[in-house]
Amino acid sequence: MGAALAEAEGCAVSGDVPVGAVVLDADGVVIATGRNERELSQDPTAHAEVLALRAAARHTGDWHLTGTTLVVTLEPCPMCAGAILAARVPRVVFGAWDEKAGGAGSVYDILRDRRLPHRAEVVAGVREPECRAQLDDFFAARRAGTGTGTAAAAGAGADG
Repeated sequence: MGAALAEAEGCAVSGDVPVGAVVLDADGVVIATGRNERELSQDPTAHAEVLALRAAARHTGDWHLTGTTLVVTLEPCPMCAGAILAARVPRVVFGAWDEKAGGAGSVYDILRDRRLPHRAEVVAGVREPECRAQLDDFFAARRAGTGTGTAAAAGAGADG
């Protein structure tokens, strides 16, 4: 989770919501990283998880990411949960819950939905206080007018 938190810190420059993700191989080695880049790239799909999954697929030369673990500072949203299942990631570890837009247990539980052909193990709340503080600090600064990025992000959900 430390590597994911460090990735999220990189969002400060672009004004993106600070969410970071890393993909670990079966031995626990980081093979890919990602951070929110929606503001930076003006791409609505540029969530940390999606960018990390894309990088992991490039690294392995295979979109099937079986044997990997995705570690992310915020509960994946429904879009990211769908990408995780499409990539066949068997395990997801996240820090803070996203009570507004979560897709891994809070609002929806897409990753463990037995109606879907693929599921992932979910480990929630890892280093949650640190992950939550990073997000809370970002939104407090945004509300106070001292944050970076666009004003539109001020009203965004926690996933960006």
